[in-house]
Amino acid sequence: MIRLYLKPLHLKEPHLNQSKAPSLALIFGFIIVILSVLSPVQASGEQIFIAADSELVESVETFQFRSPLEHKRALELAKTLRCPQCQNQNLIESNSPVAKDLRLKVYQMINAGSTDQEVIEFMTSRFGDFVLYQPKFTPQTYVLWLAPFFILLLFGLLGIRSIRSNRREDKA
Repeated sequence: MIRLYLKPLHLKEPHLNQSKAPSLALIFGFIIVILSVLSPVQASGEQIFIAADSELVESVETFQFRSPLEHKRALELAKTLRCPQCQNQNLIESNSPVAKDLRLKVYQMINAGSTDQEVIEFMTSRFGDFVLYQPKFTPQTYVLWLAPFFILLLFGLLGIRSIRSNRREDKA
């Protein structure tokens, strides 16, 4: 029979001290949060999946708009509205029956001369702020908008506190 003998870990031995691991984890977490907050958002409207977008545009072209400008405006507006059924796709990307109906409603409203704001107000009155990818800054959405900054601040304070306590331990 083979017996394995393990030497107990003494935290007073400097080469075995594992107290820096939590501070490194906090710093790493802090860096991840900063990078995710500062990462560029796809605000230009360019799409990642070109083939899927061209198929979707072709399927939408059966609706007759009065002008190409209204067609483009309706497509851009439908891309900014979330499908209430799919929840992770916009009205253009989704193939659900609800999305098709809402796409048609957006196209009809744009073709009838409604402004983008009127279409957005119609959709939010029917489905709430959930259909907006970027909800308004209202008392109901304060937590949604401010939580990332408070979490970032919390990680920063915990990281600073951890680094300071490690420095005190090293001096002692």
